[in-house]
Amino acid sequence: MSNLLWGFLFGTIGFGFFMYGKKQGALVPLSCGVGLMVFPYFVSGTVLLVSIGVLLMAIPYFVRL
Repeated sequence: MSNLLWGFLFGTIGFGFFMYGKKQGALVPLSCGVGLMVFPYFVSGTVLLVSIGVLLMAIPYFVRL
């Protein structure tokens, strides 16, 4: 159940990143948004799911192109 809720949360945040990146023409938030929406389908462990999700959410903050 926790994987489902974490996946929904990261997918929703990823959709926000995707829309922002598409509207601004920024590649980093766009690609991180797609990554956040897709990766929960391939990760089954909760700790790994949260770790990858937090990492993908932090990348646009530190990488400015």
